[in-house]
Amino acid sequence: MTYKKIEEYDPEVTEKLAEHYSEILRLLGEDPDREGLLKTPVRVAKSMQFLTKGYDEDPAEILRSALFKEEYKQMVVVKDIELYSICEHHMLPFYGKCHVAYIPNGYITGLSKVARVVETFARRLQVQERLTVQIRDCIQQTLNPLGVAVVIEAAHMCMQIRGVQKQHSVTTTSAFTGIFLKSEKTRAEFLTLIGK
Repeated sequence: MTYKKIEEYDPEVTEKLAEHYSEILRLLGEDPDREGLLKTPVRVAKSMQFLTKGYDEDPAEILRSALFKEEYKQMVVVKDIELYSICEHHMLPFYGKCHVAYIPNGYITGLSKVARVVETFARRLQVQERLTVQIRDCIQQTLNPLGVAVVIEAAHMCMQIRGVQKQHSVTTTSAFTGIFLKSEKTRAEFLTLIGK
């Protein structure tokens, strides 16, 4: 069995991005023609397309692709969803975990679809606050549950390796709808289930 590397990138976008990254290397004082950097502009062009692939995906359609009628009306929690995104202010990564809960109102969705919604919104240029709300709103608008809860805990490279340089800081954001807003007991149950 032979190894086959399969990559799918828009060749025109890759070429244009690579031209820009080559010029960026020059502006930084590097020689893009030296051996170690010869393929770097193309590698970065492909990397950025992967890291921002969420622009080409429809998270609501992802949820609808596995929508099931079900009378279950208790909390569904998908916690510790790995999250990797790019901060739109410095274009450096932020990473951490996302915890999502919803209380069905006639319909449930496949559990992996919740993680895919997180992934779709994360794979765009982001700020953590907006990312949290986008995940919440997509699930609320698509499934129409009795409520949605989202908590994200993330470390931001723009704070760790530049600027204030605080390597151990973590940012937590939350967003709630429906019963998670109205009922302190329901919200507390969610926070207990995710270990907060």
